[in-house]
Amino acid sequence: MEEGAPVTAAGPGRRTLYLAGDSTAAQKYASAAPETGWGMALPFFLRPALPVANHAVNGRSSKSFIDEGRLTAILGAIGPGDLLLVQFGHNDQKREDPARYTEPWTTYQEHLREYVAGARARGARPVLLTSVERRRFDEGGGALPTHGDYPAAMRDLAAEEGVALLDIQALSLALWGKLGAEETKRYFNWTASEQDNTHFNPPGAIAVARLVAAELLHRRVLAPGDVRRLDDEVPESWITWPAEERA
Repeated sequence: MEEGAPVTAAGPGRRTLYLAGDSTAAQKYASAAPETGWGMALPFFLRPALPVANHAVNGRSSKSFIDEGRLTAILGAIGPGDLLLVQFGHNDQKREDPARYTEPWTTYQEHLREYVAGARARGARPVLLTSVERRRFDEGGGALPTHGDYPAAMRDLAAEEGVALLDIQALSLALWGKLGAEETKRYFNWTASEQDNTHFNPPGAIAVARLVAAELLHRRVLAPGDVRRLDDEVPESWITWPAEERA
């Protein structure tokens, strides 16, 4: 059982944290600024000898990521002691798109099992992350969940498979509720021309990355020496956007 297993220390540079996910976590480029994936900010909360290989891509679901060979690429590189963080759910909901849609209690779980089994077969540790919440509020100012049964399906699968679970959906929903409808606009990609309630700007990406790093420590996936700055301010200026997307 991996959940709650003691952390084992690895030598400097011996581990890599791989990230499989969608646009909420993905690397963004200059043309998309100020949109920021939380995976761009995650390295600020990890020790330098624990690099992040961010394979998250805009618009992907647990299914389409596999179908496009992206999981195969990760599994070709991942090795013993590495971590594979898996966050899907936003695009799995797209019932109108058969290339991406999965059903929470059947095909969604089946695809997630492929990530878990693939990582374990290579001596790496899988970690499942429920989807970070969108910005949506009711008339009374309460933050609303938007992911249907997908978070519950992931929670059940994690328990069944003994996989560490970071419940980012619940944690982000609580954070948005605490901040409120107006204040959360500062965390999402709200600009003069766009009101985006799904994707983040630098403050939002930093806030979510902080949640992820703190939960990696709390769930004993990482040791105290693996994380840093959990209680420190991280300047927005640390976020940068490369000029061109890599081929």
